[in-house]
Amino acid sequence: MEIDENGKSDTWRKGLQARRKVLGDEYVAKAFRDADDLTADLQEYITEHAWGASWTRPGLDHRSRSLITVAMTIALNRPHELEIHLRGAIRNGLTRDELKELMLHTAVYCGAPAALDAFRVARKVFAELGV
Repeated sequence: MEIDENGKSDTWRKGLQARRKVLGDEYVAKAFRDADDLTADLQEYITEHAWGASWTRPGLDHRSRSLITVAMTIALNRPHELEIHLRGAIRNGLTRDELKELMLHTAVYCGAPAALDAFRVARKVFAELGV
C-alpha cells in the first residue's frame, strides 16, 4: 500500500507530517508499503488518531511527547515500539543521558525487569545510531 493523501482529513495529513518528522520518512513509507488487506486500515487509523489527533495537539512539544511515549512503552513492555520510539526520541532532541535517566527511573516505577529490557533495546538502538 502506498501513501495516498487524496480524500484524507486535515487531521490525517497533519498526523502523517508528524509521523514522518518523528519516525522518519523511510520508516513511515515502509509501514505503508508493508501494509496489506489486514493491516492497511490500522496504518490509516494510527496516522489519523495517534499522530494526527494526539501528537499534533498543542501543549506538549514532540520532545516531551517522546519522553512520555518511551516511558509508557517501557511500562507496557513493548520492545518493538520502544525501539521505534527511542529512535524518534533521539530525532526529537533527547540525549542518550536523558534516556538513560528515564530508563533508570522506570526501574523504580515499572520494575527492574522492564528497565533491563529497555536498556537492552536502547543499547542496540544507540549502537545503530552511533549515539
